[in-house]
Amino acid sequence: MARRDFEKAIKVPAEYVARASAFGSTSYDAWTRARPANDFATMRPFLEIGVDLGREYAGFFAPYAHVADPLIDGADEGMTTASIRSLFAALREALVPLVRAIAEQPPIDDGCLHGTFNEPAQLDFGLFVAERIGYDLERGRLDKTHHPFCTTLSAGDVRITTRVDERDIGQSLFSILHEAGHALYEQGISPVLEGTPLGSGASAGVHESQSRLWENMVGRDRAFWHHFYPALQRIFPDQLGGVTVESFYRAINKVERSLIRTDADEVTYNLHIMMRFDLELDLLEGRLRVKDLPEAWRERMQADLGLVPPDDRDGCLQDVHWYGGAIGGGFQGYTIGNILSAQFYDAALKADPEISHEIAAGKYRTLHQWLRTHVYQYGRKFKPNELVERATGGEMNIGPYLSYLRRKYGELYRLQNI
Repeated sequence: MARRDFEKAIKVPAEYVARASAFGSTSYDAWTRARPANDFATMRPFLEIGVDLGREYAGFFAPYAHVADPLIDGADEGMTTASIRSLFAALREALVPLVRAIAEQPPIDDGCLHGTFNEPAQLDFGLFVAERIGYDLERGRLDKTHHPFCTTLSAGDVRITTRVDERDIGQSLFSILHEAGHALYEQGISPVLEGTPLGSGASAGVHESQSRLWENMVGRDRAFWHHFYPALQRIFPDQLGGVTVESFYRAINKVERSLIRTDADEVTYNLHIMMRFDLELDLLEGRLRVKDLPEAWRERMQADLGLVPPDDRDGCLQDVHWYGGAIGGGFQGYTIGNILSAQFYDAALKADPEISHEIAAGKYRTLHQWLRTHVYQYGRKFKPNELVERATGGEMNIGPYLSYLRRKYGELYRLQNI
C-alpha cells in the first residue's frame, strides 16, 4: 500500500496539489454561506473549477477506461466506474420494488421525534451513548459543525462532530453514532501503524461501513433501545414519557421519501447516492453543464423519489462533497459502506451469536473486539477486497444487506413476498 501511494503521488505535480488544496478551502468557505442563502450562482464557478480539477487529476493517470476511474480508485481501491455501475444496477433492481411496497403501506407516525429537545441535553446523551459503544473520550471529543464529520489528528486525538436541531431529536443522535463509528475504526488501528501510510482506514467504503454499522445495524436496532430508551425518557420526560419504546423504535426507522440525503432512511438512502454518482459522471464526461445541474437534479429527484426540491439549498447545494475540491469519486463509498456494514455485522453475529443479546443489555465489547480483530487493527495493511474476504470469508456482495433490509422493514411494514 505504501508503494502504491508513493507511485500514485509522484504522478501528481506538487503545483496541482497546492492549487487544489487552496481551492478546496476557498470553495468550502463560500459554500458555508451560499447554501443557507440558496445562492447557486455564487457556487457555479467553483463547481466548474471542481469539475476541471477532477478531469485534470484523472489525466495524470491516463490511459483509463473512464475519466472517473482514477478518482474512484483513490477513494475505493479496486473499484471502477464499470464495477460500481454494475453493483448499483443490481441494488437498484431490489430497492425500487421495496420502496414502492413500503410507500403503499400506512405511514409510520414519527411525531415523537419532533418537539422541543434541549441542545445541551441532546449532546450529553449522544456523547454518553458514543462512549458506551466504545468511543474513547481520552482520545477524542465532540463539537458542533455545519456538516457532521470525524477527523483524525493523531492516534491519540480522534474527534467527532454533529449538528443539532432542537426540533428533531434524531438528527444529532444518529450523526453522533455515525461519526463515532468512524472514530472507533480510527482508534482501533494498531498503534504500530501510527505515523505510517498504513495508519488509516482501508478505503472510503470500508470506513463508511463502520459508521453505518454502528448508526444503523446497532443504533436503530430494537434491542439497542430497549436498553437506552429509559435513560432518554428520563432526560426528556415531557416529550417522551408517554411514548412506548416500540413507538420510538418504529419512528426512528420510518421510511419516507425525502429531499436531504443525510436525513434519508436506510431504504431510500442509496437512491440518493446513485443519483449523485450518475450526475457526477455526467459532469465529468461533459454531458451535463454545471449551469444545468439544478434542473438535472430536480428532474432526477422527481424520477427516483417523486419529490422536487423547492430550492437549490435543499437540492444541488446540500452536499459539501462538490464544494471542497476536485469533483469525482466522492459518493460511491457511502453505498459500498451500507453493503459492507451488513456483511461485517453478519459475519460477527455468526462468529458469536451472543452479540445480539449483549446489545440488549447495553454491552458492546464482544462486537467491538471482533471488529478490532478483523477490521480495525489492520488499517490499510490489506487492500479493501482482501480485508473483506479475510473478515467475512467472501468478496463483497449485496446479499446480507438486502436480507437485512427485507427482514427488518418487512416486519415493520408487514410486507409479504418481498
